[in-house]
Amino acid sequence: MLEVSGLGKSYGGRLAVDGLDFTVAAGEVLGLVGPNGAGKTTTMRCIAGIIPPTTGVVRIAGHDIQREPLAAKRRLGFIPDEPQLFDLLTVDEHIAFTARIYEVDQVAARRDALFSRLELTGRGQDLPGALSRGMRQKVAVACGLLPEPRVILFDEPLTGLDPVAIRAIKALMRERADAGAAVVVSSHLLSLVEEIADSLLVLKEGRRLFHGTLGEMRAELAPGESLEDGFLRMTG
Repeated sequence: MLEVSGLGKSYGGRLAVDGLDFTVAAGEVLGLVGPNGAGKTTTMRCIAGIIPPTTGVVRIAGHDIQREPLAAKRRLGFIPDEPQLFDLLTVDEHIAFTARIYEVDQVAARRDALFSRLELTGRGQDLPGALSRGMRQKVAVACGLLPEPRVILFDEPLTGLDPVAIRAIKALMRERADAGAAVVVSSHLLSLVEEIADSLLVLKEGRRLFHGTLGEMRAELAPGESLEDGFLRMTG
């Protein structure tokens, strides 16, 4: 569903991502983890087509994100670490705009279901400036999931959220994967990754240190070593 081959990104001679190769299958949740500066957000933005890679190819449901950007992005949902909303559009207008761009059917039913799960019911006429940071994040999640994309990227999705919203979004991630989407979750929260992910990609300085299932990761741990201990050891 998601194929990344030879992905590299340089900024002024500094290599931020170095030749990544990985795939995420339909129904799989991949946890993308690494210390600050590991290249996680750069990787996500290259996959989403926000920034062009220096080298490599990204395919979304078989479509090259550089050669077929419209076809690829129609099958992609991206929820960034900082919600990007339009100041002068209400919550309902954000949903309507997203639905128009992605040609979504049954908009009202999908909107109402997401609003109920994310506690946005009754906030449709609010402008972003009237919302808390956590509420704006919920709007971004609702817009990202509205088209029911086949590949979904979550970049630090739980920042600023209360425990009820965290639980709802974790459940939505798992449900979308169970429905056949390929899901990538970038997070510093190893507890989140351990709870919902099927596989793990560990980066350091743009390079892959580990890629495999959580079971394979645990098999590499020393006796009595936790996943967090293994991550800290692996990343130095």
